[in-house]
Amino acid sequence: MSGMLPDGAAMRRALSEVSDAASGGAAEDAYARAVWSTLIEPGDRIAGALIETAGPVRALEIAVATGSVRGAELGEITPTELRAARDRWAPRRGRAEEAIALARRSGVRLVTPEDARWPARTADLGPFAPVCLWVRGDTRLLDAGIPAIALVGARAASSYGEFLAAEFAAEGGQAGITVYSGGAYGIDGAAHRGALSADGGTVAVMAGGVERPYPAGHRELIDRIAQVGLVIAEVPCGTAPTKHRFLARNRLIAACSDATVVVEAGWRSGALNTAHHAQALGRPLGVIPGPVTSASSMGCHRLLREGEAICVTCFADVREMLGDPPACGDRGRPPAGGDRGMTDDATRIRDALSTRSARTVEDIARRAGFGVHEAAGLLGMLELTGLAARRGAGWVHVSGAGPVTLW
Repeated sequence: MSGMLPDGAAMRRALSEVSDAASGGAAEDAYARAVWSTLIEPGDRIAGALIETAGPVRALEIAVATGSVRGAELGEITPTELRAARDRWAPRRGRAEEAIALARRSGVRLVTPEDARWPARTADLGPFAPVCLWVRGDTRLLDAGIPAIALVGARAASSYGEFLAAEFAAEGGQAGITVYSGGAYGIDGAAHRGALSADGGTVAVMAGGVERPYPAGHRELIDRIAQVGLVIAEVPCGTAPTKHRFLARNRLIAACSDATVVVEAGWRSGALNTAHHAQALGRPLGVIPGPVTSASSMGCHRLLREGEAICVTCFADVREMLGDPPACGDRGRPPAGGDRGMTDDATRIRDALSTRSARTVEDIARRAGFGVHEAAGLLGMLELTGLAARRGAGWVHVSGAGPVTLW
């Protein structure tokens, strides 16, 4: 047994409050995976391949050894790759005990591939799959039998984007679909709040330790998700979020979901990274288009131009991505014809517009009886369908538009 693992009794004591691992081999595997999470960065291919070939305990022995190893245990890993990996893992030895103790004090649990509630979808990542997950909340949401979507997008989101993210997430929650996102400002936060508003399941995937909500401004939201949903991370407690960990986190969001929808994204938005991971995994990728004048939707339009993404204009499109064609309804595709395809909310906004003089968002919101942010989101939808237009600092009604369906 590796010198990095304590004796059996000490292992079981350490894991008693953080893992469902039983005694014996299960405890050894769980503890070894916890150690691995302190040694590596998320998505370490060499570690993943070594664990897959030799198992977590033997792989750990190989990781700390100094001599040669039998070729069969290395699989496709070359000796040169192993030496380089050992060099980068060595400085992080001895951190597992502290990480497990911090998890225990913070009410954080360890989930491993040997557990019944491991997210089986992550197997599609191959050697880049997480070695374990540190979690707060309801692990039943990881069940592969529950349909799941990722709703992602820009941090600097517009009212239009946040409105649609919340709407789609709420409809997903009502339909029993788990909503994954990254807990960030903008689209992520709107998606989580939308799911929570519908008493739906939502999972926030963190780039740092789950005991320390990030961003700090979302502490209340992330704590709420941990109470009624789930917060997960590959990295152990005490780990700070960094740029490359955010990028690695994105592959996990895509892998845990049956489909990914980019709600709003600029030309270089990090959400495009999640989209590309979804494409690499062969998962359906949907994109919500925005106004052609909006820099916040340039990344979405770029994905549509590249031809690999599905244009999503209503939640019915998301259901189809999940292989569940919906019946027409309030949020499906009702028969077109004049304003009959519009929602009541959109009709109220349109009624508050003038065909002659431009009105500000604040004025429109007051006339229609909405909050300013909600009105701005609805105006963006009307602009997309040609029923409203910007004029200077205000908005005008566009008459003579043909039949339209907003949902």
